[in-house]
Formats: sequence, structure tokens, C-alpha cells
Amino acid sequence: MKKYITAAALMALTLSACTKLDVNVESQLTSENFPVTPDAFVAATGTVYQKFNSGFGTDVWRIYELTSEEAIITARNGGYYDQGRYQTLHKHNWLPDQPIVQSAWQWGYAGISDCNRVLNLLEKSVDSPTKTQFLSEIRAMRALYYFYIMDMFGNVPITSFGSTDLPKQSTKAEVFAYIEKELLAVSEGLSAPVTVTAEFYGRPTKWMAYALLQKLYVNAQQYIGKPMYAESIIYGDKIINSTSMALVSDYNTLFSPTNGANTETIFAAIYDANYSAGNAITRYTLHSTLRAKYNLPFSPSNAQCTLKEFYDTFNLPGDIRNANWLAGKQFLADGTTPIMNGSAQLNFTPEIILTNDQTMDVGAEVGGISRGVRSIKFYPDPNTNSSTRFQNNDMPIFRLADVYLLKAEALLRTNGSTAEAVKLVNRVRVRAKAAEVTTITLDGILEERGRELAWEGWRRNDLIRFGKYQGKWGFKAGNEGAYRDIFPIPATELVLNKNLKQNTGY
Repeated sequence: MKKYITAAALMALTLSACTKLDVNVESQLTSENFPVTPDAFVAATGTVYQKFNSGFGTDVWRIYELTSEEAIITARNGGYYDQGRYQTLHKHNWLPDQPIVQSAWQWGYAGISDCNRVLNLLEKSVDSPTKTQFLSEIRAMRALYYFYIMDMFGNVPITSFGSTDLPKQSTKAEVFAYIEKELLAVSEGLSAPVTVTAEFYGRPTKWMAYALLQKLYVNAQQYIGKPMYAESIIYGDKIINSTSMALVSDYNTLFSPTNGANTETIFAAIYDANYSAGNAITRYTLHSTLRAKYNLPFSPSNAQCTLKEFYDTFNLPGDIRNANWLAGKQFLADGTTPIMNGSAQLNFTPEIILTNDQTMDVGAEVGGISRGVRSIKFYPDPNTNSSTRFQNNDMPIFRLADVYLLKAEALLRTNGSTAEAVKLVNRVRVRAKAAEVTTITLDGILEERGRELAWEGWRRNDLIRFGKYQGKWGFKAGNEGAYRDIFPIPATELVLNKNLKQNTGY
């Protein structure tokens, strides 16, 4: 479905940064010349998706992964210290002026502002079924942006198009209710393909709205202090029972550089190395000496890796997901020729040993050793843009395996059928060629979610829901305070909008 995002990218308009939360953006499109054909609507709404994709694969991904035990960026002989920005994410001691926190806030509100702008234009166009469908799609995207903003920052403003008043801060419960109401309202206006075909891949469908509702409800206890696991099951079942969605047979194709529409992915961030940039996982993960093995047009930066504690959970015999990690001595694609790192063979050690605790620095590489296991889940792309180093792999946001595991979790949390929960977990395990389970616990589901959804951007959300986010891992001491479950409102936003009140604890 790269063709869709390419067309949208070519139609994209230059947008300003969104420090005012809701910025009036000038557009070449007006109510008088707004497109009426489906293809023209796709192109005209493309900036909403471009904005989502560009930020999700970088700073938002890091917010969700580097604050968990799934991923870490250490300093490497002075490199990647970057004023400690990645270390603070790992140790949970970030501050309101943290640049990445500011970037995540701006990503969300720039996207919401763009949704509001496009909706304003759509409302003025001639009534038609196409108009109704695209209004529903953009409202669903706006709800998705609000979900992430609420999940990250808690009490946040709900903004509207064209208002000159500074937006007031809403409670988390109010934002939750707004997201819920919007998704329920638009779900019937969204397309409901038997599976998410190329036409709708990367755009909201009814199943995307249901997947977001399932995710919203399973986290309701954390968001509004009210368990809504039964509702989460209902919307998971709507996807499972009302579609022909099915797990793909080859797990790895979900994340390959040529991935696209399939029977499992419900909604994805679509990337094109040249027209819709945003996926830079290979750039920041692989060691520079792996360039030849994967025929890359650039040398990777050797930054992010995973922690031994997390890597050790990939311990199921025969599990194909184990092969998504590079550990130990490395060879070229022939499997026999050693990859040299200096005068010794490149060797990724699961153990990450620091030479400087304060800067979280692993020091210089000696004897071929490079600290930390590396992920190749989003498989290295030989067609990566050589100058920007962005790759073509799309990143799933919602997929059927997640729906299965969320339903299994909700069943256990409501004293539902353990047998059905086991069956759902085993659907995921059978596809992974791992041994089936005969019983399952909540801790077991969290571990399975780690194996199945590693580096897909959900780990922070999962750890908070399971009460594990304040745990100890890597160089994080643990018990940093429950207020760290949400981030501080950026200091710059507090200056710009006096209606905002800082989150408790910051």
C-alpha cells in the first residue's frame, strides 16, 4: 500500500509546529475546490497520516520502548550521551523540559490540529457517502491521537478548530469519555472490509475503531479507576467473530521491508523510505559492521539494543520469534564468514556492562565485543534511503494477535474462561511454532505479549496495566513513584497556556 501513502505525501502541506495546541494552517484546499472522488479524498487527508507516521516511528516509539525493559540506548564511548536524554528515559527520572517529552506532546497536538483542520474542510464539502466515510476516518484518527496523548500525559486539553481561546485542560476521565464517544459514533460510518485490504490498509476501518476501543477499555482501570474488561472482551469479539481476519502463517512477513496489507494487520503506520519517512530502527539498532551482511546503503549507528532480562524471555524451543534477535558472534549472510569488529569477530553480549554509571556509558569496544542484543524484527532494508537512512518497513499499530492476547487477559481479569484464554494464547504460540500452554496466568500473558509484540510500541502501556512499570531492570532502580506512569506536561506548554496545570509529582 506504499502507493497510497506516496500519493498522500506528494499532496502534503507544510505545517508549522504546534506549540499553541491548535494552529490555523493555510491550505490550498478550500470548500470551493475540495475534491469529491475517493482518490482525491485520500490525497487530501494524507497529511493526517503522514504526521502520525513520522513521529510514531521515532520519538513516540522511544517514549514507549526506552522507558521499558524492551529497549535501551546507552552511551558508547561518549557517543549517544546526548545530554542524558536516553538515560533519563531508562531510569525514569525525566523532567518537564525533556526534549523528547516536548516532541511527543507536539506530535500529538500537531496531529489533532491537522485532523480538526481537515474535518472543517470536509464538513463544507458536498454531502455524499464518500464524505461521510472520510469524516469518520479522520475522526477515528483524531481519537487515536487523543488516546496516545491521554496515555502519555493524563489530563490534557480537548481542542477545536479555529478557536482563539487558549484550550482548557480536561481530566483524564473527560478525555476517555470523548475518545469512547467519538469511536462509537463513527464506527458505523467506517468501512468494514472482510479483512483489511490494500484499499484500507493504513486508514481507519470499523475494525480499527473496535481495536482501539478494546485497548481503551482494557486500560480503563488505569485511566478512570473503573474496570471495563467486559467491554474490552465485547469489542475484541466483534473483530474475532465479525471478520475473516486471521493470523498470517509467516510471522516475519508482518515486519519485512515489503510488508503491506494482510489478513492480520488491522491498522499500521505506513512507511516509504522516500515519501513517508519515519522508521529508523535499523539505523539506530545495528552495528556499523553489519552493513555488508544486509546489503545496506549506509552504516548503522550502533545505538539501541535490548536488556538481558528481556532477551532471556525468548527461551521457548522452536519459537521463530527467537530469531528476531542478534546475539553472540556474528557472521556474514553465508553463515561462515566472520564479521570483524576491529581485529576480532563482532560479538553481541546480552550483558551490558557500564564503564561509567553516571553517564550509562559502556566504553570503547574491545576484542570485538559490542554490548547488547540487537533486534532485526523490522528486517534491515537494502532499499533504505541512503541519505536519510529511513527504511520501508511499515509498523503495525493494531493486529489480530494483540486482539487475541488482550481478550485472554481480560478473561482472566474477570474470572472468565481460563480454557478460552489458553486457546487464544495458543493461537499465537502455534503460529510462532512454540509449545502450546495448558494453563495461563496474567504474568504468563504479559511475558507472551513481550515475545509477540516486542518493539511494536506497546510495552510501556502493558507494564503500567500489569503494575510492573515501577519495577527494577537494567540500570533502573525501581520504585520511582507511581506519578511516573504519566509524563510531565512540557514546561514550554505551561508557559504558553496558563490554563494548564502540571501533573502531580513534577
